[in-house]
Amino acid sequence: MDPLTLLTDWLDTAPLRSSSRIEYEREVTRWLTWCATQHPPVNPWDTGIEDIAAWCAGYLTDQLDGRLFNGPDALAHIAEHHPAAAMTHDRRITALTQYYEACKDRGAIRLAPDLTMLRSGVDRDANPPRRLTPQERAVLLTCIGMWGKDHARHYLRDRLIAYLLLEGLRPAEVTRVDIRHLYDLPDGTYQVRAPDYEFEAVGKQFTLEPLTAAAVKAYLPYRIRPADGVHALILGQGGNPITSGYPNMIVQQICATHPLLAQRNPPVTADAIAHTGYWDTPPGK
Repeated sequence: MDPLTLLTDWLDTAPLRSSSRIEYEREVTRWLTWCATQHPPVNPWDTGIEDIAAWCAGYLTDQLDGRLFNGPDALAHIAEHHPAAAMTHDRRITALTQYYEACKDRGAIRLAPDLTMLRSGVDRDANPPRRLTPQERAVLLTCIGMWGKDHARHYLRDRLIAYLLLEGLRPAEVTRVDIRHLYDLPDGTYQVRAPDYEFEAVGKQFTLEPLTAAAVKAYLPYRIRPADGVHALILGQGGNPITSGYPNMIVQQICATHPLLAQRNPPVTADAIAHTGYWDTPPGK
């Protein structure tokens, strides 16, 4: 099955809203056309994030304001100064993410490309976060559990981020959780405190839910070696704390794997998950 035929087959069977189906068809067709017109042509089933970034850059020339589309700083600039373009860009990445998941499900490719780093992370809803419904939360938990090594190299870290958000920690708090204030309890779970901006153990105390505790245990043996003087639980490149936009980017990437969450309006954001919690009435809400 060639890429365009697979696109048609997927859209004919996927549980998508008509507006999403039209948008996905438009964006993926544009991507496949771009691949075919390159010299030499790009094989859409053997492509890297750099090819998709090059394609996206053509739509963002004016919004880059002379910058190269070469990393998080460029995305942050677009999100801050051109939020509407950032929203459109993130929807474009969602369309490709959904398409490549369909390609993987149909056996056309072995692994779907991880496009997390191509998301702007912009919060597309200007209003206070709308909590997920019980159905949406159930699907989110399934998506988190299915997020594995075929989605991202550091999938254990990504799962833990999502579970910490469900505990009620805000995205910025997740990035600053201090491993020195992660307390192992006799019953196998952990306690943490919402950190302040100086990484001190102040704020509300959280006794982690079993799923979060299990995610901590799974993550710790594979935690990146921290840089000198770094004590953050969640670490990124070079053993440094993750950036403040990463929780939102990874949430959008995880949610893009299921149509119910990918099409949600307003979109699922890290803040929305933190406001949702594990239960219908999170403690203290």
